[in-house]
Amino acid sequence: MAAALYDKGRQKFLEGSIAWLTDNIKLVLVDTALYSVDLATHDFLDDIPAGARVATSGNLSGKTSTDGVADAADVTLVAVAGATVEAIVLYKDTGVAATSPLLTYDDVAAGLPVTPSGTNIAVLWDAGANKIFKL
Repeated sequence: MAAALYDKGRQKFLEGSIAWLTDNIKLVLVDTALYSVDLATHDFLDDIPAGARVATSGNLSGKTSTDGVADAADVTLVAVAGATVEAIVLYKDTGVAATSPLLTYDDVAAGLPVTPSGTNIAVLWDAGANKIFKL
């Protein structure tokens, strides 16, 4: 696949129901052996089976938005153990998986795939022109 935006997440940005700078945005490390991405129809976190969600971050910090480009501080997930991670998904956390919109899917990020061994996993966002993503 590649790095991409979920269609339903893109729609929520356009309709104003996602505010990158102020909403609780998290990432989840995903085992693609248990999740097959569908960018056109998947809309909420519950579309990713719980067993495919290897680890979840806290809220992203240091979020910025410049000329339609989203960025944030790099993330470290602590003491991650579980299945091999082949993708990173960003979502808006509402506290309920069935209402937490999926935003981005990335299976080409640096360091993927990674097999957790109980140590920390650092997610370093791209320093290029498009950072995390560009609308």
